[in-house]
Amino acid sequence: MTTSAVEAAEAGMPPLSLLEKAAKVLSAFESAGPRLTLTEVIQRSGIRRSSAHRILDQLVQLRWLEREGRDYRLGIGMLELGAMASHHNRLRRAALPHLHALHESTGHLVHLTVLDGSEVVYLERIGGSDDSVVPSRAGGRQPAYCTASGKAILAFGDGPAVERVIRDGLRPRTPRTLTRPESFRRELAATRERGVAFDREEGYRGVFCVAAPLRGSGRAVAAISVCGHGVHREMERLGPAVRDCARAVWQSMFGPERPVERRGRAAGPVAEAEPPQPSMDTMMAWLRVSDWM
Repeated sequence: MTTSAVEAAEAGMPPLSLLEKAAKVLSAFESAGPRLTLTEVIQRSGIRRSSAHRILDQLVQLRWLEREGRDYRLGIGMLELGAMASHHNRLRRAALPHLHALHESTGHLVHLTVLDGSEVVYLERIGGSDDSVVPSRAGGRQPAYCTASGKAILAFGDGPAVERVIRDGLRPRTPRTLTRPESFRRELAATRERGVAFDREEGYRGVFCVAAPLRGSGRAVAAISVCGHGVHREMERLGPAVRDCARAVWQSMFGPERPVERRGRAAGPVAEAEPPQPSMDTMMAWLRVSDWM
């Protein structure tokens, strides 16, 4: 048994796990200056020198900390995680009133999603007990290619994001899943024409969805969708309502949209307007957009 384990046993407490030790090391930077030495980390965290040194090295490799000489400071990895949480919260706060209004007006389940790699992540789910048949939850994930939300973001995204989704595989989830790359690309082109994306039982049997991208004059950063069993009977009617909701959320965050300079119909993903926005196919890229910093 290690010395730290013996000390914990003598105090009547279980020994700290590696995760708990790492949390204590990171917590040492909460109220300190921008830099701490190994000795200062040990004093503030209460972790033994050998463990603290090993954990600091691992955190540097993960980019959660940076090392300059004998000093450590918070790294870009921690800043990205903190910024992601902040931006998620900002988006959710701006969207929630509009999501509730959309649910009340349609009677269907409403989602707020973002794209992370080849998957969509559900930031919010608004609905009642009648929507329990839709297998989604806040924090859950689904493949982007077979969801209306994923297609809405990809259609107004960039080529590399679409090609990555295709490269990762368009596996059949139901008999209606689009599994051929050319069919999937045509669906994205149709989505750009309509301004909304449809899921016609492509992810789950009996589940239909309509989604609109959350965007200004550039690429989509998120999507809002309406889902349910009865959605297929009113997809055309729901499309404008979902688009209006997405537009209202965007304006709540940024104000009115900037005018878009038309440069002809895009053959691929949406053509950029001025000023150009960088790629937003993942949340990490989203965090670097100047509007969010």
